[in-house]
Amino acid sequence: MNTLDYRNTNTLWASVMVETLNRLGLTTAIICPGSRSTPLTIALVRHPNIETIPILDERSAAFFALGCAKRLHQPVAIICTSGTAGANFFPAVIEAKESHIPLIVLTADRPPEMRACASGQTIDQQKLFSHFVNGYGEMAIPNIDLLGYARQTMVNAWVQTLSPIPGPFHLNCPFRDPLAPLSESVEQQQLDENSFFAAFLPPMLRQISQPLLPKKLLEHWSRSQQGIIIAGPAQPQDPENYCCALAQLSRALGWPVLAESLSPLRNYQSLDPYLISTYGSLLRHNADALIPDYVIQIGPLPTSKVLRQWLYQHQPLTYQVTPHPLNVDPLHGRTQRLEISVEHLGELVASEKMLQKPDNQISPYCQNWIDCDRSLQHNLTQTLQEIKTPFEGKISWLLAQYLPSDTPLIIANSMPIRDMESFWQPNDRHIRPYFSRGANGIDGTLSTAMGIAHNNRNSLLLTGDLAFLHDTNGLLNARYLNGSLTVILINNQGGGIFEMLPIANFEPPFEKYFATPQTVNIAGLCDAYAVQHILIKTWEQLTNQIKDLALPDHPSLRILEFCTDRKADAHWRKIQLKSLGDYN
Repeated sequence: MNTLDYRNTNTLWASVMVETLNRLGLTTAIICPGSRSTPLTIALVRHPNIETIPILDERSAAFFALGCAKRLHQPVAIICTSGTAGANFFPAVIEAKESHIPLIVLTADRPPEMRACASGQTIDQQKLFSHFVNGYGEMAIPNIDLLGYARQTMVNAWVQTLSPIPGPFHLNCPFRDPLAPLSESVEQQQLDENSFFAAFLPPMLRQISQPLLPKKLLEHWSRSQQGIIIAGPAQPQDPENYCCALAQLSRALGWPVLAESLSPLRNYQSLDPYLISTYGSLLRHNADALIPDYVIQIGPLPTSKVLRQWLYQHQPLTYQVTPHPLNVDPLHGRTQRLEISVEHLGELVASEKMLQKPDNQISPYCQNWIDCDRSLQHNLTQTLQEIKTPFEGKISWLLAQYLPSDTPLIIANSMPIRDMESFWQPNDRHIRPYFSRGANGIDGTLSTAMGIAHNNRNSLLLTGDLAFLHDTNGLLNARYLNGSLTVILINNQGGGIFEMLPIANFEPPFEKYFATPQTVNIAGLCDAYAVQHILIKTWEQLTNQIKDLALPDHPSLRILEFCTDRKADAHWRKIQLKSLGDYN
């Protein structure tokens, strides 16, 4: 099949755009139905090397694309028609911008003469996404004399999704009729495609400069007996290499690593003997004995409010390691930014002989962290083992023990993220956590998870009922999912996270306007979409379902509904998490 379509000017124009993107590396496109985007849809669907997925709802489609891009670590295209269709992309575009996920957003549009004259399905789409994109452009009206321009514009769009910081790029694409691939004479001989597309190579993106750290800084770290490393949320392309680099840093300095549950480090436990996971509870009790002189912060801060308050109170000198020129200091503390990758930092520190410390020569400060953490882990394990009644926090604890190795695990925002932080135990199962912590919203939770699960191993989503119901249009996409997604749906009849906030003590208006209890019959909802539903009634039943993810045959989507008492769960967290720290 010829990749360029000569049936009319629009088809040729769109096929040049699509062929250019494919040669740059595009393999996946999410297409929303509509008339004005017909040339783009035809070009994408007929391309032999691009997988196209039709999704009805634009908001769901954009989040599905976001999930695909998270999995692929490369740009994914999302296409819609003119009018309000593109506006529905906005929540996912914001998340992509804030979490540095590359997307190519193509919005079809009416030509300029059809704008601002009451023409149907037409709005002002110029810079629709404001500053929440890496860049914006509007294509010219298709013209066979400007095919080189079309090619160049796509190269520019691709580059800006990846460099200097990954994120979305918006390209507005006006088309005149005919939109369908009706034959008309294209007054140009067919292009020599090899010559035409050899005019460019995939661009050499700007490489992040990897500085050599000053010797004085390394000596400073080496002499410190009271330093900690904080490993925040991360979704690296190579989790094991990332964890090895962090372990190199920790072992060389002899500093404990406080590892967020959204960091892969908790799932590569054996790499680092100084791994600390219970700091959220630990700092409620032993905070004064553990104050550091120095902190190396890897990426954004963890979710833990207790940790953030502790750091804000004591203001240790903090070195923030980030590969991008971004401020990741919400505490506005005494910080110095090091624009360097974790992997390169690990290599630099490991190469300095003066920094090497045997594991049996760690400082009393580091040993204190380890002893407190291990004791608290023991208490936590004993306490959770004894829980027989439904408690949503125990689910995260069980997942860390029974999820098959290398399972992609998507964690919804609000309480699931916080329960992961409190209860996810260190392991060597190489679980791959995925999350949307750019804007921290519940938008598109199910659709994003489906994008991650697409063409992937059997995957699991842990979500609350409100986040799930906020994206029920995602259920429409199950038939296009190539893979399997299991959803553990914690149904506690409302927003459990609000039970942990001071507003919970004010009734009214708490229950109606904050907890927002819902009465949806989840089983009936699943039945309407022909999605498998299983009501989980015992811990043994849940454990067996988790273990079964290792089996090859699963439906594309299934929902495991686990019902809990929102207020009882909140009471348990407030009482038990505090008492667990009393281990002296």
